[in-house]
Amino acid sequence: MAERKLLVLFGSQTGTAQDTAERIGREAKRRHFQCRVEALDSYDVANLINELLVVFVCATTGQGDPPDNMKMFWRFLFRKNLPPGSLCQLDYAVLGLGDSSYPKFNFVAKKLHKRVLQLGGNPLLPVALGDDQHDLGPDAVVDPWLLVLWDKILALYPLPPGLEMISPDVRLPPKYTLHYLAEDSPHPNGGLLQPTAPRAVPSELHPFAARVVSNQRVTAESHFQDVRLIEFDVTGSGITFSAGDVVMIQPQNYPEDVQQFCQLLRLDPDRRFVLKPTEPNASLPALLPQPCTIQHLVTHYLDISCVPRRSFFELLSYFSTNELEREKLQEFSSAQGQEELYSYCNRPRRTTLEALWDFPHTTCAIPPEYLLDLIPRIRPRAFSIASSMLAHPDRIQILMAVVRYKTQLSKPRRGLCSTWLASLNPEQGDFRVPLWVKKGGMKFPADPDTPVIMIGPGTGVAPFRAAIQERVAQGRRGNCLFFGCRQKSKDFYCQAEWEELVTKGFLTLFTAFSRDQECQADASGGGRSPAVSVAAGRWPVTLRSRGAFNSPGTVPALPV
Repeated sequence: MAERKLLVLFGSQTGTAQDTAERIGREAKRRHFQCRVEALDSYDVANLINELLVVFVCATTGQGDPPDNMKMFWRFLFRKNLPPGSLCQLDYAVLGLGDSSYPKFNFVAKKLHKRVLQLGGNPLLPVALGDDQHDLGPDAVVDPWLLVLWDKILALYPLPPGLEMISPDVRLPPKYTLHYLAEDSPHPNGGLLQPTAPRAVPSELHPFAARVVSNQRVTAESHFQDVRLIEFDVTGSGITFSAGDVVMIQPQNYPEDVQQFCQLLRLDPDRRFVLKPTEPNASLPALLPQPCTIQHLVTHYLDISCVPRRSFFELLSYFSTNELEREKLQEFSSAQGQEELYSYCNRPRRTTLEALWDFPHTTCAIPPEYLLDLIPRIRPRAFSIASSMLAHPDRIQILMAVVRYKTQLSKPRRGLCSTWLASLNPEQGDFRVPLWVKKGGMKFPADPDTPVIMIGPGTGVAPFRAAIQERVAQGRRGNCLFFGCRQKSKDFYCQAEWEELVTKGFLTLFTAFSRDQECQADASGGGRSPAVSVAAGRWPVTLRSRGAFNSPGTVPALPV
């Protein structure tokens, strides 16, 4: 009988594709497959020619781009020198997760399916196209597709004689076992936020602990939106960047939430532990020190503020000793209960911590070793860099709106990263933020004589501020900025900076203020309206904003 091995490879940006891949991995184990679940860029793609059975789960980001953790795989797979029949022994299936409101819906999954087919792969069934816009989310496609997939796989690889599928009523073992250390054992020296220069260029696995230099509110106190201009010191980090690049920031949970979580689960935050994989050759979480404290695990790793997914309730149901709670958890994890789960979790943006409060009997029975199966890790947040190294050496600035909004829940919703960053006042202490830089998708012309039109409403102006600072430092003129916001007196970000550049002849500025009456568009540095100036050919359009236009007036009619 052929060896019953299944490889599940995922490309995930927000964690949804990873969650789905791990679900497939669990279902494979119930069918007695030896199963590995890996990020595509963690897998040695040269071994793909030796694989017999692979399921790909991949998201599509931006304008049809692959997620960050599959970009190396993507480049390799589309090399022109790969032989057409190199994957002829591979049986495969592709599951895509996307959003049909975007033009390139599930572009990555479609292209991956086609490319593996070109290389000789044997598709088990057509590519699945999960859609966030569906009333039941991607699971409306994923659930029936998986049923057919398992029928196909079991036809090729039947269950061994004498074995039956492990019942869904049986709880699978955790990915890791957790071993508490004696209280008098030596304490580790390392940690996530050691303010020392890394040995290599900072990355997700080795972020740089940047000092917060300034944290300035740039909207009026009376304005509903709190927007910050935050500056970080990256001296000695080896970080370099250009206009259009992105800084990735690793946030942490609020201390009061960490305290509540530990109380709910009856965990001692000071207890130290080590993790050990339950399966041979499995790796430990790269971002967790060993040994580690419960406090560090909950503060820096477990995303207790995220909206819990279906898999959370499925695993939680196994721990429940209360019949009513168990029935509700099982309903939330069933295909039939997805509409009610959406109303409970997604619509009001209920957090994992809040969901745990609602199931107190179950929560206090959660074994600690299942925490890493139950709750995903905190993912880094991306911010457009709003400054130039030429203007501000060894500094990174971001323009950040603090996320806060109301839902049907009494407590306002708040963004994890933005709320944490806004709370860091450098006048009250030495605050360090783990960060690294990655290349952005926005490119600016290298020719200094090329004039540039930039359209950046609201905080979307951040990368253009970096570009303007860079071009001005190089003595480049021909910079034209369209900026829109609500009110000139309340959220006109960097107003003094723009006006100084206009006075010096480095910038032509067009503004639009949607809540100010009478004249809603103003051209600084010329007497024409924005539309007339562009239409007359005064500014060749060499760059357009990649985001959607959300400014008022005649902006949609601009011939860009």
